[in-house]
Amino acid sequence: MSQPTPAPAGFLSAAAPGTRVVVRYRIEDGLTDALGHLVSCDAGACTIRTRQADVVIPLTQVVAAKEVPPAPERRRPRA
Repeated sequence: MSQPTPAPAGFLSAAAPGTRVVVRYRIEDGLTDALGHLVSCDAGACTIRTRQADVVIPLTQVVAAKEVPPAPERRRPRA
């Protein structure tokens, strides 16, 4: 039998800093995602480093979270 899937907050708490993750969380108008590397996670919030900025997400707002593979290499522009 497979192991039960941890709750999103449990996954984030157990994940090592530097792990690439996507986190879906609640905002005022619905839901949004943060894709990037986990910087830190404590009992109240996690910090994800996205391309634009560090995003601090309260764990009570997290709906889903999972590890994702490394970003594909950028392609060279055509000449």
